[in-house]
Amino acid sequence: MSSDDNGDGGTSNVWGGRFSEATDAFVQRFTASVAFDRRLAQEDIAGSRAHAAMLRDRGVLSADDHARIAGGLDQVAAEIESGDFPWSERLEDVHMNIEARLTELVGPAGKRLHTGRSRNDQVATDIRLWLRGAIDRIASELGRLQRGTIGLARSHADTIMPGFTHLQAAQPVTFGHHLLAWNEMLERDYGRLRDCRARLNQCPLGAAALAGTTFPLDRAQTAAALGFDSPCENSLDAVSDRDFAIEFCAFAALLMTHLSRMAEELVLWTSAQFDFVRLPDRFCTGSSIMPQKKNPDVPELVRGKTGRTNGNLVALLTLMKSQPLAYNKDNQEDKEPLFDSVDTVLDALRAFADMVPAIEPNASAMREAALRGFATATDLADYLVRRGLPFRDAHEVVGKAVAHGLETGRDLAEMDLETLRRFSTSIDDDVFAVLTLEGSVAAREHVGGTAPAQVRAAAERALARIEAR
Repeated sequence: MSSDDNGDGGTSNVWGGRFSEATDAFVQRFTASVAFDRRLAQEDIAGSRAHAAMLRDRGVLSADDHARIAGGLDQVAAEIESGDFPWSERLEDVHMNIEARLTELVGPAGKRLHTGRSRNDQVATDIRLWLRGAIDRIASELGRLQRGTIGLARSHADTIMPGFTHLQAAQPVTFGHHLLAWNEMLERDYGRLRDCRARLNQCPLGAAALAGTTFPLDRAQTAAALGFDSPCENSLDAVSDRDFAIEFCAFAALLMTHLSRMAEELVLWTSAQFDFVRLPDRFCTGSSIMPQKKNPDVPELVRGKTGRTNGNLVALLTLMKSQPLAYNKDNQEDKEPLFDSVDTVLDALRAFADMVPAIEPNASAMREAALRGFATATDLADYLVRRGLPFRDAHEVVGKAVAHGLETGRDLAEMDLETLRRFSTSIDDDVFAVLTLEGSVAAREHVGGTAPAQVRAAAERALARIEAR
């Protein structure tokens, strides 16, 4: 909050009539929000334009006052855009800074703009408008990352690598198939983002402080002018609801968790121990002491920033958990976590959208790794089942063959037919077709499987979903 001593013990701020002394200077700094909520300036002006036009149409504002207000708001917007706007902590927040400057420019008409509204419904409208725009930018960057991921997957539908469980080599897959698993995470994130946008797109304007207003407002008009689907249904809820901010931060935390999982794999894969992929130099840094180092700093930093978004979600949940209806000053604390989550997500998506298409897989290293760890053991078990063995019996047979392989240092595909038949006479020379890496991945021809043709088809379906948005 802000106040000035007017020389006679009173206050000169907009709400000062009730008070007999000026606000303490520390309290003024402590309660002011203009340092961060000035980010809402253009949205605040957009809301004021819509509100003023509606007041004119309803006969609450004269045409002359509306014209002055509209012209003044244009000038204020231009000053903010150019960096010439005189922001003042004394005026507490973005709303009062803009209103004070408007009144300087157009006189008493500027004071009439606030008719029929409160800063409570004003800020609730501003933050929804701002977040809606941020969501649209994030959706664009998310789509760009998905296109890059799908394009790389399509190019490597045949590039064999080990699939892992418990970080142990499990079964062979392809690099393209693995990348499409990343895309499925991102596709769910996109759906959550659009759901969030749909739920936030209701307009609080007209709810005023908490109980509406006695002026004959047309809330549907202002909602439509600002691109909202409808006015908020209940005035108490309209000014106090921050579900949309929490929902966005939940989306952000989950998206960043997915990016963090991808980042972890990239960090592992770029290590000398894996050597599965190489990142372009522009996404890495070196060491100040070890000249040989090439560190995957972009994935590591995205992995680290996930903690910020998780913390922001918890902060907003904690902020709202015990607030009675309607608006409380606590809600001033909603903006910084929300702003930070938006900034973090946009930066992380931009980094990944630039980086992922430039990943260079080391196909030979991936293939060599897939040859280790008896990755086709399940294929041998399935082969035996097709030969009539119950699966549990087939599982035991293959387990014994693997144990022999561990003793002799030979993979299943490296054993001759005579050796394999020691474990089951159901094995014939056609077994080697299923023990190869290519045979293993090609055998999974169902939807969502690893067969290269299925991977390419899945990539096309995924790209079509994005193009249809």
